[in-house]
Amino acid sequence: MKNSKIKVALAQISPVWLDKKATLEKIMSTLQEAVNEKAELVVFGEGLLPGYPFWLALMDGAAWNKDAVKELHRHYALNAVSIENGDLDDICAFAKAEHISIYIGIIERPEDRGGHSLYASMVYIDQNGIIQSVHRKLQPTYDERLTWSPGDGNGLVTHKLKDFTVSGLNCWENWMPLPRAAMYAQGTNLHVACWPGSDHNTKDITRFIAREGRCYVLSVSSMMFKEDFPEGTPHLEELLNNAPAVLANGGSAIAGPDGEWIIEPQIGKEEIIYATLDYNRVLEERQNFDAVGHYSRPDVTQLHVNRERQSTVKFTN
Repeated sequence: MKNSKIKVALAQISPVWLDKKATLEKIMSTLQEAVNEKAELVVFGEGLLPGYPFWLALMDGAAWNKDAVKELHRHYALNAVSIENGDLDDICAFAKAEHISIYIGIIERPEDRGGHSLYASMVYIDQNGIIQSVHRKLQPTYDERLTWSPGDGNGLVTHKLKDFTVSGLNCWENWMPLPRAAMYAQGTNLHVACWPGSDHNTKDITRFIAREGRCYVLSVSSMMFKEDFPEGTPHLEELLNNAPAVLANGGSAIAGPDGEWIIEPQIGKEEIIYATLDYNRVLEERQNFDAVGHYSRPDVTQLHVNRERQSTVKFTN
């Protein structure tokens, strides 16, 4: 019974937009608050560190050779996360010290792809403070492709946490049937869907994945208000002139293995959302449906997944 229940925390917060250092400080403060409430798994929204590229929609991001767009992309890159250079070390140390697990959305600037391109990545840090997976979003959505690069299957993995098996996907990846199937096949029963924010994303797919996978689904969203654009942001005046009052309204939610709400989408305010989940409910709901188990036909349909980390070059000695 000790390992069959877990307390989770969904951190529905805004970044200090495109300010890596200040956003890291806010994340650390949020983690401390969650630990004070005895949370064992803390999850954050897509690209929270250092923020979502809202300028693409607000400033004609597809315009060719537009100086303002280039300058904002440069600012984004300078505030992106370099795991190799230790940008997540403090978070890892905190996870180890407090014996908690963390899923966090970052904008990654990885050395293994040359150190200049950006990826929307979802990082899982275990209770020993070790980064166990870095999942780079397979397909950036719509205008995101103007600043984010497509990822690979390396991070399509699950992780054991008490009696649970946890998985994570970024935003519209959660709508992609085959990545979901890859996670189901690895036994996920606690799935984390991370979003940049807004209930129009979470209100349908959260319950659908829970019902299809007979698993818990934590949909965690960031927040973003017009006043969250900080001083010092390039082309701030143009951003503010074009921005609505609310750019991301939250919508974080939890669905149970029967597809019903445990916590409905929460809208409009920064908060940490808590719930205690019971693994036994997964076993009950798998009785009549298991997408990759007794209700599957691998002799008829199978999925093949390439989990090799992709690189432009391969060096031989």
